[in-house]
Amino acid sequence: MNKIIRKEFLNKSVCKMIVEAPFVANKAKAGQFIIIRALSDSERIPLIISDFNKEEHTISIIFDIDGKSTFELSKLSENDYICDLVGPLGTPSKIDESKNILFVVDGITCATALPIIKMFKEQGANIDILAEFKDKENIILESELSKLSDSISIITKDEDCEDIFDKLEKILSSKNSYDKVMTMGSLEMMKNVCDITKKYNIHTIVSMNSIMVDGTGMCGSCRVTVGGETKFACVEGPEFDGHLIDFDEAINRLSMYTKDRKREDKCNLLNKEVE
Repeated sequence: MNKIIRKEFLNKSVCKMIVEAPFVANKAKAGQFIIIRALSDSERIPLIISDFNKEEHTISIIFDIDGKSTFELSKLSENDYICDLVGPLGTPSKIDESKNILFVVDGITCATALPIIKMFKEQGANIDILAEFKDKENIILESELSKLSDSISIITKDEDCEDIFDKLEKILSSKNSYDKVMTMGSLEMMKNVCDITKKYNIHTIVSMNSIMVDGTGMCGSCRVTVGGETKFACVEGPEFDGHLIDFDEAINRLSMYTKDRKREDKCNLLNKEVE
């Protein structure tokens, strides 16, 4: 069991926890994740490691409270223990010779990008960030991202006239000098980003945070088609060449789980009303 050292809310629905996890902290690298179970009867869910401290033997996780499992996790307090935590899992982000990188992120996925941005910045890369949030109240990690970036553009859906894709088009048409684009967000968002970067022939890496159960490639729930081949995001990802991803297939597969989740949420609501 892993002790929660510190807990804070970054906004009304996003929670950050620093968790004691010596083995994971010692082995973790940027881009990897854990699979966590808050309570003994909770569902196992994957969460990106947003930071790790080898000296203090801790890792940080940042998650959006958008379902039963994350709600249960958010209800734990400092000094409480998480039932179980497995990791680090997945293939770490690859260091390459890229000197100019644009990160395109959406909401909570800023937490996914943070350790990767830090890694490339330590290698001397120039980092630009384009981030979109629902509104000002939902902006998270602005200070941390600003310190690590050479420039940052933040768009809020409720106030800005242009969306993240319009802004991306403007950035690439005026400054097409990026070695690569890295994008983290919803499947639809990453698909649109890849459609744009393909026009400018810019290598694009996506983070496929798929449905996962065991995190070892055995269950197959995280499978994704990459360049016509089946890959497993939990062991061969989560990062892939975005221009090779079959996004339509991935979106269709995810929609099946979305329907099941809506039915489950409705049943939970009805049960509460009965109680």
